[in-house]
Amino acid sequence: MPTTTYVALLRAVNVGGTGKLAMTELRAMCEALGFANVRTYIASGNVVFDSGLAASSVKKQLEARLDDYAGKPVGVLLRTAAEMAAIVAANPFADAPPERTVAIFLDAAPPADLPDTAHGQQSETIVAGKREIYVHYPDGIGRSKLKIPAAANGTARNMNTVATLAQWAAEAK
Repeated sequence: MPTTTYVALLRAVNVGGTGKLAMTELRAMCEALGFANVRTYIASGNVVFDSGLAASSVKKQLEARLDDYAGKPVGVLLRTAAEMAAIVAANPFADAPPERTVAIFLDAAPPADLPDTAHGQQSETIVAGKREIYVHYPDGIGRSKLKIPAAANGTARNMNTVATLAQWAAEAK
């Protein structure tokens, strides 16, 4: 049976406080669901794996398992290896420091009025992607007051992380 390499990006997962999830637990959950070649990357809910299931089924099963574990919904944003490569290639800020640029992963395309709905924008630049929002923070993410309502159900990763996950997914085949 043919398999697909997926990258799952979990929303609201961290190493302390609310949403705490050890990456060993995440790996074990994925393996228990029958996913193969499971690898996690840093403790913020990034996992690369292979599955013969369709993306919708993978997402549904992983979200259900995470809900059981956490006792509350944990959003999963899923991309294939090809989609991750395309996200890296489409980065409109490829010349900017990758730690000051993020891709915010969404389940659907960003709204057409994306730039008009952002609040607190200063030096940041926002660009809509296919199912992502790219943001460049020239003064650093920590100092930013930027709020993007369209990103409320998404999850952000800096471009260093995105590039690593794309590379891992590409190597999985």
